[in-house]
Amino acid sequence: MKYPIGIQNFEKLIKDGFMYIDKTGLMYQLASNGGYYFLSRPRRFGKSLLISTLEAYFNGQKELFKGLEVETLEKEWTRHPVLHLDLNIGNYKEHGSLESILDFNLKQWEGIYHLNDETDNLSLRFACVIQAAYNQTGQQVVILIDEYDKPLLHNIGQEKRLNELRASLRSFYSVLKTQDRYIRFALLTGVTKFSKVSVFSDLNNLNDISMDASYTAICGITEEEIHQNLDEEIAIMAQKRGISKKDCYEELKKRYDGYHFHEDTPGIYNPFSLISALSKRDFKDYWFETGTPTFLVELLKKTGYRLDNLTKEQVTADLLSSLDSLDSNPIPMLYQSGYLTIKGYNPRFRTYALSFPNEEVEQGFIRYLMPYYAPNNQANRTEHYVFNFVNDVEEGRVEDSQNLQNRHQFLQRYAPN
Repeated sequence: MKYPIGIQNFEKLIKDGFMYIDKTGLMYQLASNGGYYFLSRPRRFGKSLLISTLEAYFNGQKELFKGLEVETLEKEWTRHPVLHLDLNIGNYKEHGSLESILDFNLKQWEGIYHLNDETDNLSLRFACVIQAAYNQTGQQVVILIDEYDKPLLHNIGQEKRLNELRASLRSFYSVLKTQDRYIRFALLTGVTKFSKVSVFSDLNNLNDISMDASYTAICGITEEEIHQNLDEEIAIMAQKRGISKKDCYEELKKRYDGYHFHEDTPGIYNPFSLISALSKRDFKDYWFETGTPTFLVELLKKTGYRLDNLTKEQVTADLLSSLDSLDSNPIPMLYQSGYLTIKGYNPRFRTYALSFPNEEVEQGFIRYLMPYYAPNNQANRTEHYVFNFVNDVEEGRVEDSQNLQNRHQFLQRYAPN
């Protein structure tokens, strides 16, 4: 089996014969309902592949979907003009960088629809492109925006720069609402949802499906999908590791399963870690090897959040789905970034219990993030952090018995021998 590690283009994946877990039924359900959607998922979770699959679908590329669920569901295969904006590229710390990326994409679209950029107003040019695409094709436009929040994440803690970017993005994205009559479908994806800090304030018709039970499996891989599509690969890996197939399933589950985006749905496997493990026939922390997000490190350092309270939080859905308290509470960011996930729900108080989704994240968090979180940024900074914990306990610098218990548990689990 050819594993699509690092491949995010649906057409390339299909034509070159890579493994694909069929998500086209959920994609069709999403597309058929129409409207404007937002989806938040952790990095390396398949958002870009979903965007690419939707692009191929709305381009009417029926031949790419042969044998997939949508082939029997879709009858018309209408070709729509698709505007795909990928904000993954670029370093947004520099002034004007976002505007350059937007200008680059607008020029490409203006070339397709024979428009001249007669104004410097990016939002107006975007609106003109949408209208031209509709008028010249006779079909409503599909707009796909991948990693809409990347410019903001690059500037966590830089409030002046963040305000500039928020204003630019708010103006640009507001075009989706003003041009509603010309738009068939729109999807914005990202890691985080900056909901009440101006980015989406003008786009109040956006349907956030991040915690919608109907779409929890639209990205990622479920246990059922593994058994249906990868059972032989599991057997090969088990043989390679010298363990039983049952033990191999259990080890994969323990390490890579456990993401919950709704309280009443099965766990989701991290797709990048799972296919990397199957490809290399080894159990490693693949997700963390792709890099620790600097924005998360900066946020943890800025807030000074107590790590021993990390998995004992009880939070509301409103807190999980937005970053209103970004300056004082890193929990929403940790949840949306995939470092914490839903582990329980209290219907009486409508609060969620959070914890690490699996061993890969828990161990990786301690190994990669805690050193940056500790003071002095030295080679032995993790030991310094634990040493400070010990001193606090011994000197009585604790607020209550529960706090003391939390610290003892932390030390018992993570203190070096």
